[in-house]
Amino acid sequence: MNNFESLNPEIQEHLKQLAKSSGLSAAEDGYERLAAAWLEKKALFEKSAQENKLSELAFFSSQEEKGALVLTYSGSLLKIGPIIDGKRCCEYSSIGLRSDVPPSAIEDASQLASDIEVDDIVQFSKGPIKSSSQVYTIAMASEELEPQEEEALLTQLGQNLVEDFVEVNKTVLN
Repeated sequence: MNNFESLNPEIQEHLKQLAKSSGLSAAEDGYERLAAAWLEKKALFEKSAQENKLSELAFFSSQEEKGALVLTYSGSLLKIGPIIDGKRCCEYSSIGLRSDVPPSAIEDASQLASDIEVDDIVQFSKGPIKSSSQVYTIAMASEELEPQEEEALLTQLGQNLVEDFVEVNKTVLN
């Protein structure tokens, strides 16, 4: 079984759409390269979560005071910051291969439109984007941290993952 076939059908469909919007070949080779990159990003996300004591979740309440990192089916990354002084800073980083979404966006006073659940999209009533692709996984700090400390941790992890994801994307385009 190749990498593409090992992915669930929803992610396969997402990668097929990604191949179209990114200008990659819609042939098996293009799908296979996207799938290999997606699996590598998933592994990087999981390793970062484990090393930094983040627990992977299936559900994140829009009322949750803490923050989280979210990996989507398309391989995009969302940092949902903790609530600090009544505000939640959220950042979106696309996978970098698409031309139909911004490479990154930030909103210092974001508001989630609803709870975040695996296999559903993230929607904002005010945010860096209106909605994301479907959520693959959610990771939240398992330790109790001060909100500013948690914000700094999630921001650093998000930045590190984005840098790693950019390197992975280079393997798709070559």
